[in-house]
Amino acid sequence: MAGLGLAAGLGGSGLSLLTGCSDGKVSGSATGATFPPPDPSSPWWMQGVFAPVKQEVVAHDLPIRGALPPELSGWFMRNGSNPTNGDSEHWFLGDGMVHAVRLENGRATTYQNRWVDTPIHRAGGGLMSAGPPGGPVGQSNVSVVAHGGRFYSLGEIGWPYLIDPETLSTRPTDFDGALTTYFTAHPRPDPITGELHAFGYGLVAPYLTYHVVSPTGALTYSSEIDLGRPIMMHDFAITDRDAIFWDLPVVFDMSAVSQGALKAFKWRPETGARIGVMPLGGPTSAIRWVEVDPCFVYHCSNAHREGDEVVVDVCRLPSAMTDTYDDRPSRIERWRINTAGPELTLSAETLSDMRMDLPSIDRRWSGRQNRFGWFANAVDDGPGGAVQLPGITRLDTTTGETDSWLPGAWLAAGEGVFAPAGTGEGEGYIVAFVTDRRTMASSLAILDAMDMRAGPVAWIDLPQRVPVGFHGAWMADA
Repeated sequence: MAGLGLAAGLGGSGLSLLTGCSDGKVSGSATGATFPPPDPSSPWWMQGVFAPVKQEVVAHDLPIRGALPPELSGWFMRNGSNPTNGDSEHWFLGDGMVHAVRLENGRATTYQNRWVDTPIHRAGGGLMSAGPPGGPVGQSNVSVVAHGGRFYSLGEIGWPYLIDPETLSTRPTDFDGALTTYFTAHPRPDPITGELHAFGYGLVAPYLTYHVVSPTGALTYSSEIDLGRPIMMHDFAITDRDAIFWDLPVVFDMSAVSQGALKAFKWRPETGARIGVMPLGGPTSAIRWVEVDPCFVYHCSNAHREGDEVVVDVCRLPSAMTDTYDDRPSRIERWRINTAGPELTLSAETLSDMRMDLPSIDRRWSGRQNRFGWFANAVDDGPGGAVQLPGITRLDTTTGETDSWLPGAWLAAGEGVFAPAGTGEGEGYIVAFVTDRRTMASSLAILDAMDMRAGPVAWIDLPQRVPVGFHGAWMADA
């Protein structure tokens, strides 16, 4: 499950085009784009720019248009859903495939792609083809992360997979036996201590476990958080002092599994919603909860401390996994949780009404007060419920101003990932895969992170199409 907070958590709601202008207003004609509707004879995630590719390719010395910044040396990797057998129940449920581009001294030296070598992939694809999810059995299709000199492919449920960056070969890891539950696709790095904080949610008890990984890659702490029920929790947040979790009303219903993997997750607002705050690093027994209006959050941008307040910026949806799939695109909301008294209190404010998700920040500010976030504009095109990502927007959380790159109807963008190229926040580039709907040719676009409207400073042409996928990471050379 990729867990995208896009136009419809699963299906579509027939919304009109919503994109952003540089003045922060929402405009229905900011791109002048009318997206081509999907062919109704097949699911939208199996066609066009979403369709899986069939080949694993390696290519060198890639063509560059424009000027590739020479200070970018490292790997850009992105994960996504690419069904081995050519079909999947939903966009979220294809087998993981990692796409990687190597940049070095102003050159694009290598592109390659490879399926993550999971038991499900080896069995020919299909969520239950290798048994119930857990341990090494998972699709590992959501994200990639670098930590402790290692590269990991991560999925919704199951173990991480170590990636060899030179070959993209993969193998599962349980951190030398220390991981006995699950591991999230959205771990959070602490840039000061070098630790990686994570969690895992389970469909059977324990329903939630908090993990800490040392700077050298050893799992040093795992402890259960008592939830009392199985829920979907795709992301969480940290500050320099806190770990923050959200227990929101998308509940797993075992009796509905026979209807389909995602049908078993149900929107149940009557069960309540709450946010938990606990000390970073534990103990989990010290977690305290505060109620919040029922909503759903797939992705958090960042969190930080301001005195007694924990401040969390999230991509908030009013609902998810509803019976009608009538979920709306997420808006950017800020939660302020006051921890001073015996009981937590919470207030919320909207930072932006623009429909955006898939946040990226300058991760050197992870858990600290940051100013900028980069988001994919999120649009439901209506016919067939197809998700569209028409551009990438930088949001200034201090002023509310936005700076958008909106390339038009024919170019399908994806998540933009921040790559540092200076010491100050936002000094660097946004890196994203882009596909031309007319030619089905893909490129890697490089944009000045502080001047998105100017468009890419460089395009790297790729030897095959990269399907629109999920989360990526920039992994600079040490």
